[in-house]
This record gives sequence, C-alpha cells and structure tokens, in this order.
Amino acid sequence: MPETTDQGKPRKPTDRRDHLANERTYLAWVRTSISIMAFGFVVEKFALFLKRLPYYLGEVQHPQPPRVSLDLSSVIGIFLVALGAIMGSLSFIRYKKIEREIDEDVYYPSLLLDILVGIGILTIGVFLVFYMINSL
Repeated sequence: MPETTDQGKPRKPTDRRDHLANERTYLAWVRTSISIMAFGFVVEKFALFLKRLPYYLGEVQHPQPPRVSLDLSSVIGIFLVALGAIMGSLSFIRYKKIEREIDEDVYYPSLLLDILVGIGILTIGVFLVFYMINSL
C-alpha cells in the first residue's frame, strides 16, 4: 500500500535528482560567499599595500609603520567579508529548508534571498565605483 500524506493523498517518492540539484545550488551559494569574502580580504590588503607603496618605490627611506585606521577601503573590505559570512550562513539555512520541503513535497520557490543578494551586489558595485572615482 502506498504511503499517504496527512490529507490522504498518496505521497510522491522524493527524487534523488531534486536533492542533488538542491545540493548543487547550495554549493554554488557557498562558492559565491567564499568569493565575496576573498574579495573583501583583497580590498583590505590592497589598501595596506598602497600605503606601503612609497617605501617599495624608494621614495621614502625610513618608512613609518602604517597607521591602523578605518579608511573607506578597510570598511568596504570588512563589510564584504561579513557579507560573505552572512551569505554562507543563510545559504545553509535555505538548503536545509528546501531539503525538508522536498521531502514533504511542499516546495515552492522563494526569491527573497536571490533578491537580497542581487541588491547587495548592486550596492557593493555602486560603492566601489564611487570609491574608485574618488581615488582618482
């Protein structure tokens, strides 16, 4: 006798392909979050390199250690690392939620996280463009 749901309808067996697709999507989110964190790290360290550049070019004989300050590139770098970490956490929560919904056969796509990431990337892009324009 086939398994039934609470409403008396026959339960559709979950397809492994659905779970594998969910896992691939989760791994794509993880790669994206790691990339955003790496980009934030590069932004922060590149600003430190620019502060030391006069010494490397021989323009300054006795370099002073760079001051620890939160300039705009540091703030952007820290923000990107934090955004990547938050995105990684949210992607795991989404992965487990969709896994449960697939098992219960009640999955409906949600665009909330997609929209938030799109807005976040657009915001980061706009800030970086303004930062680069102001650096000229």
